[in-house]
Amino acid sequence: MLDYDLVIIGGTITGIYAAITATKLQGSVALIQPHSTEINTTNSPIFSNTQGFHHNKVISQIANFVEQIHHKQQFGIYQSSDNAGEISVNLEEAKNYADYVVYNQLAKYEPAVLAALGIDVIFGDGKFVDRPHLAFAVKGRHLRSRKYLLAIPSQPIIPEIPGLITTGFITPQKIIQLSKLPETLAVIGGDPSGIEIAQSFSRLGTKVTIVVKSPHILGKEDSEAAFLVQAQLEAEGIRILTQTEVSQVRKIDDKKWILVENEAIEIDEILLAAGNKPNLENFNLEAVGVKCKNNNLLLNKKLQTTNSRIYGCGDLVGGYSFTHIANYEAQIAIKNILYLPIFSVNYSDIPWSIFSEPQLARVGLSEQQARQRYGENVLVFRQNFKNIDRAQMLSHTTGFCKIVGHRNGKILGVSIVGNQASEIIHIMALTIRQGIKVGAIAELPHIWPTISEINSQTATGWLRQKRENNQIVKNCLENLFHWRRSL
Repeated sequence: MLDYDLVIIGGTITGIYAAITATKLQGSVALIQPHSTEINTTNSPIFSNTQGFHHNKVISQIANFVEQIHHKQQFGIYQSSDNAGEISVNLEEAKNYADYVVYNQLAKYEPAVLAALGIDVIFGDGKFVDRPHLAFAVKGRHLRSRKYLLAIPSQPIIPEIPGLITTGFITPQKIIQLSKLPETLAVIGGDPSGIEIAQSFSRLGTKVTIVVKSPHILGKEDSEAAFLVQAQLEAEGIRILTQTEVSQVRKIDDKKWILVENEAIEIDEILLAAGNKPNLENFNLEAVGVKCKNNNLLLNKKLQTTNSRIYGCGDLVGGYSFTHIANYEAQIAIKNILYLPIFSVNYSDIPWSIFSEPQLARVGLSEQQARQRYGENVLVFRQNFKNIDRAQMLSHTTGFCKIVGHRNGKILGVSIVGNQASEIIHIMALTIRQGIKVGAIAELPHIWPTISEINSQTATGWLRQKRENNQIVKNCLENLFHWRRSL
């Protein structure tokens, strides 16, 4: 006899999201939370592997406020002479505010709340067993279920740099453990969370150096968009070393040093942002027929592992660690688990954003990917934020919106760099999902003045460019107007 419809091996927000979703669909669910991720109800309902990411977003917002204050005079705002002191940030008070915000965000994930929803929350480390039946063994119990879902936390990728481990470093998840702002910071790796933290700390007064192997930061993104973000970071005083590797790390007299090519750089702290990999050890996956490749689970489009009764989602799939994408995967997996395994993942219409400033958001194919697939049938048009009235009012004119489209009007991809890019990308994602063509965006009246106007202006420009490239249409229109004027 089975104990549950679904057992979720969690430790992540996505695992909890999956449990709540399955319960709302009338499934009988057990959620296994490893001891290392148990909620500390005396302080805050935060899981150790997600705590830092939530805090980092709040600290980033505080840094943006500081940056706005520094530029107050361009809006004609001045302080009186008796209050003309320098702006400073108390890191402990900022962290306290972040604690308050994150506590409110995650309070809905308290064990008592989950139990009230009908979820059996079990804290403990466990592993799969295949005898006498497939089950997940935890706290002396063998939990039998129709299906299982792996939504386990990832761990930082640690490059093999001599001296790195002995010297010590922090990761984006551990930023909140800093007791004070470092005067100098080296960021090793180009993971988006590292870029976001680098800019935040720079705006709070830290001297930051970023070291990446790729030709530019955010190597997976549209190169034009990534270069613009990189230029903004450099304009704010961040030193960026591209196509470069750290060959050695040492600690001398309470100071940390990194060796980059022939240069030794002294810093107070090292932030490792080389990405994450799933922590698949100790689950006895091989014994139940679950195979891995390149540190990731082998999953099909239905998110089944090589054991069809065990599914996976989140960081197990690989790529950037975006919560909304992991939750989307959990939705697909839950439907396949509770109903029939007929649903497949499709990432082509899912947007994502990197919360630098300016923000970088993208959905669909990049320009390079589109040209490789469709060749000369690809038309590209970009509109600059400086042409948007609302952007001028806010003094946020850096950036552009780029539509990559097929000649038939189908939108293949959109890249946006600029103010509120993470918000305005959604309408573009919807057009791709619903098969809506560029003309519909161009014809939709947008509220003035809003940042979203850049969508319609870019779409209008794309259509105009398409028309100008069609000599037959141009000749017909020219002849028509000539004939009308001659009447």
